[in-house]
Amino acid sequence: MATLTIGRIAMKIAGREAGRYCVVLSNPKDNFVQVTGPKVLTGIKRRRCNVEHLEPTEHQIKLSEGATDKIVIDTLDKEGILKKLGLKKPSPEIVKGPTGKKDKKPEKTKKETPKEEKKESPKTEKKPAKKVEKKVTKPEKKSAKK
Repeated sequence: MATLTIGRIAMKIAGREAGRYCVVLSNPKDNFVQVTGPKVLTGIKRRRCNVEHLEPTEHQIKLSEGATDKIVIDTLDKEGILKKLGLKKPSPEIVKGPTGKKDKKPEKTKKETPKEEKKESPKTEKKPAKKVEKKVTKPEKKSAKK
């Protein structure tokens, strides 16, 4: 049976990610290892995982401890393990290189209209609201028929 060492491909057998492949990124310490899918490849994000929740496979790649997701994907592709496991390599736009920072979501751009146009446009001018007085009428009483 294979042991959980750095670079070992394993399958998660417990939790919501059960049945998915991951790569071990650290040696076991206090019954835990650090794993990654990477998320864009298998859906498993980088996290600590109990060794009892992993089933090691016969596949292993050469990695340094704590390798980035980009390095993991490239190594899996070079060694042909992606095809063996039936995984698709994500497009380069999805996989970002090591920046040292967490990947941020692109900021939404607002449609900006020049302020001058807003002032000139009659639709955007605000006019004071007119007060409308409501007449309060009492309902008439109906006479009782005998």
